[in-house]
Amino acid sequence: MDQDQFLTAVLKNPANAIITEELFQLGLPDSWLVAGCLVQTVWNVLTGRAVDYGINDYDVFYFDPDTSWEAEDRIIRTLAERLTKRGIGVEARNQARVHLWYGEKHGLPYPELRRSSDGIDRFLTKNTQIGLRRTEHGYEVYAPNGFDDVAAMIVRPNPAPNFSAANYAAKAARWKSLWPEITVLPAIA
Repeated sequence: MDQDQFLTAVLKNPANAIITEELFQLGLPDSWLVAGCLVQTVWNVLTGRAVDYGINDYDVFYFDPDTSWEAEDRIIRTLAERLTKRGIGVEARNQARVHLWYGEKHGLPYPELRRSSDGIDRFLTKNTQIGLRRTEHGYEVYAPNGFDDVAAMIVRPNPAPNFSAANYAAKAARWKSLWPEITVLPAIA
């Protein structure tokens, strides 16, 4: 699967196009639609399921140097107001402030990020290390590992500093129950 094939599959889910357009219109700094909603849309296309099957929510990353909770909450509420009426649940997180709460919530280190793609790089699975955004000229895709695992429906652990074998196992088990066709590789010891 190449980038054009990936985009064609991902955009079959109207929510992905709607969200990326909203982010573009809002002008959120360094904003991306990321992770599971993209990969799961491709899995659904590959397996002939409804394009939104199994997608719990749509994750948005952006990077704003204002690390106050109030600023992030404003963005969360704005996106909810714009997208909930369209039946789309979004979880937005300012990647500039993740290091402020991640360690306490998850008990794992989380060094400060410098851009949204740094957050994408730390996902539990390599296959979900993908971001999509709308630009003036179309779409930009961030996919440091390419699309081979997505197309082959392989879930592979990502040895990031914040990796949790327990979280990986839980995520993989949920996905396997929804998409029995996937291959889950063992967690890193």
